[in-house]
Amino acid sequence: MGLRYLIFIIGGGIDFVIKPLGRFFQVTETTDVKKYFLDIDKVNKYPVSFVIKSEDSHTELLSKIEETALKQYRVKAIVKKYMTSIEEVINIPKMIEYLGVIYKDVRINNVLVEITI
Repeated sequence: MGLRYLIFIIGGGIDFVIKPLGRFFQVTETTDVKKYFLDIDKVNKYPVSFVIKSEDSHTELLSKIEETALKQYRVKAIVKKYMTSIEEVINIPKMIEYLGVIYKDVRINNVLVEITI
């Protein structure tokens, strides 16, 4: 089963929907809470995975997002609801790990073909 995806533009950002997994991915360079929560709202609070161009750890990134959110929104229940909509945070080291697995399994050509379709 191939890794098919759709790319669509929402509000100027490029998001990926991976089929058949049905997961939403947003690639970003920032931990801007307003942007994250807006993206979550755009997909009706369906879980979103964020690929963040950062060397910071998964835990550090989530902590930064939550701390900033609590300063901006102050209502813990709202922040908690948004935070639970973050399915996964993928940083640069995790992306390198994923690509290494693909490369070792000699599936890199399959992935490149899927990306260019």
